[in-house]
Amino acid sequence: MRWFAALVPSLFALPALAQTAAPAPTPAVALPRVALVTSAGTITVEVDNVHAPITGNNFLRYVDQKRLDGVTFYRVVKVIDHFGFVQFGVQNARAKVLPPIKHEPTTQTGIKHLDFTLSQPRNKPGSAQGEFTIMLGDQTPSMDADPSKPGDNLGYAAFAHVVDGKDVVVKIFDAPNSPTATLSGTFKGEIPAAPVKILSARRVKP
Repeated sequence: MRWFAALVPSLFALPALAQTAAPAPTPAVALPRVALVTSAGTITVEVDNVHAPITGNNFLRYVDQKRLDGVTFYRVVKVIDHFGFVQFGVQNARAKVLPPIKHEPTTQTGIKHLDFTLSQPRNKPGSAQGEFTIMLGDQTPSMDADPSKPGDNLGYAAFAHVVDGKDVVVKIFDAPNSPTATLSGTFKGEIPAAPVKILSARRVKP
């Protein structure tokens, strides 16, 4: 499935993306954390399943059922230095994918697409399953929901952020992409020459 295919054009709207977004809400309870142990190092993320319960708990189900073990960061979109995203997930593999979830727009959760935010890619709203992205650079408001716009204006579903291992995310982002590789004929120029593997994804204590 061509996850995030429609996202790339919006990434080039650099003036809009430079706007300052309101800070994400601060939950009153300790949030679950997950360590993504990768072949490039460990990335620890904090999952806001208080403000984004559908999307956050969907990610935690993939973690708890060990469905992210062995998957790769298979797509890296680079617009400019430290601006774009890295993408990982099950790539619709039958043995790993779970049913699609209801879309949680940023207007509902209050979680914006800021630097090192995790988001849930999708095609139409309500089609998201087991693909996840990490933002490099502030990408609000273009990835956030905007009810003032026509058509599909619900944006993407942000649900977590990186709390440790940001240098590992940057390393994955900065590594070379293949100039010729594709994913089922798509994403040419966005496929890492040496994809980083997630060795394990496990909950850790906050």
